Amino acid sequence: MQREKPVPQPSTPELVQLLTPDGERIDRATGPDGTEYSVEFTDEEYRELYRDLVTVRRLDAEATALQRQGELGIWASLLGQEAAQVGSGRALRPQDMVFPTYREHGVLYCRGIDPIMPLSLFRGVDQGAWDPIKYRFGMYTIVIGAQTLHATGYAMGITKDGKVGGDDGEAVIAYFGDGATSQGDVNEAFIWSAVYTAPVVFFCQNNQYAISEPIERQTRVPLYQRAAGFGFPGVRVDGNDVLATYAVTRHALDHARGGQGPTLIEAYTYRMGAHTTSDDPSRYRPQAETEAWQARDPIARLAAFLQKQRIADDSFFAEVAEESRLKAVDLRERVLTMADPEPSSIFQNVYPHGSPLLDEEQARFAQYRTSFEGSAY
Repeated sequence: MQREKPVPQPSTPELVQLLTPDGERIDRATGPDGTEYSVEFTDEEYRELYRDLVTVRRLDAEATALQRQGELGIWASLLGQEAAQVGSGRALRPQDMVFPTYREHGVLYCRGIDPIMPLSLFRGVDQGAWDPIKYRFGMYTIVIGAQTLHATGYAMGITKDGKVGGDDGEAVIAYFGDGATSQGDVNEAFIWSAVYTAPVVFFCQNNQYAISEPIERQTRVPLYQRAAGFGFPGVRVDGNDVLATYAVTRHALDHARGGQGPTLIEAYTYRMGAHTTSDDPSRYRPQAETEAWQARDPIARLAAFLQKQRIADDSFFAEVAEESRLKAVDLRERVLTMADPEPSSIFQNVYPHGSPLLDEEQARFAQYRTSFEGSAY
């Protein structure tokens, strides 16, 4: 039976917020440990944040449409989580390293990676074509929570290499959802990162559901409070507020690169769409709940602020809408012209210097394919 859930209001001191759902600007906010958060952007920087949010949502919608039309095998939409991803993504410095799940399309976009890359992955024509070192962005991770251990190990290596302790130091950020917090890997990552003061930020996008399992069935306390038990700071931020997300993430990354260890950020947001295109959210959550969260839409919120402050006008919003439409059209056309990979390419990029066993398997596969030559099938 579906149960009505109250939508938490942003008036509690537990939730860091710099922009209300009505688009009213808050000068500064205080976190649970007394840390003050604020941002100072130019008008153009505000407009660029809006452009990012709109573009990311439009490309995501195009990917969903492509899947529905049989052009992608599956797609994990970020609808409703744009501010959490763009805010944190823009807070990263060039030297920082990202360990994503399978939904961080907005962070990927902020890192300058061609948005065609994740679509080629979900179309099945490659196994992830971007260079993790070049873009400072790891491969999409399907195994829930595994990337938090990868991120922790990488961060421990940064410390041993002496790349922390100043403004030019490196930091690591690991993304995961509220459902992943129930995984052993995540809790192990918390332990190791705390003990070794690893320069890692754990960024949990609490979108209220682990597929169909609501958050109250996974924890009895707010997720950010778990950090205290492992010995490092935790903070809950309004994940639909791109300004607050930026401010909190930038502070946590600076904290990490300064050699002060990990931070857990709980970005309190909402998945307005399905978990993936194979999911039907109407089976486990009430429509009234979704509508209540839609009133806190991250894009509408920033648009209201831009209008109230006269930073943007109707012509700007129309321009951004058209720009994002054209990018979506281009993305669609490129997806439709993707060539299927040559079957034997599955053996490439497995080992850097080859393997006798792999060579044997490749030869047997070639022989198998040859057996079909001349066949009507």
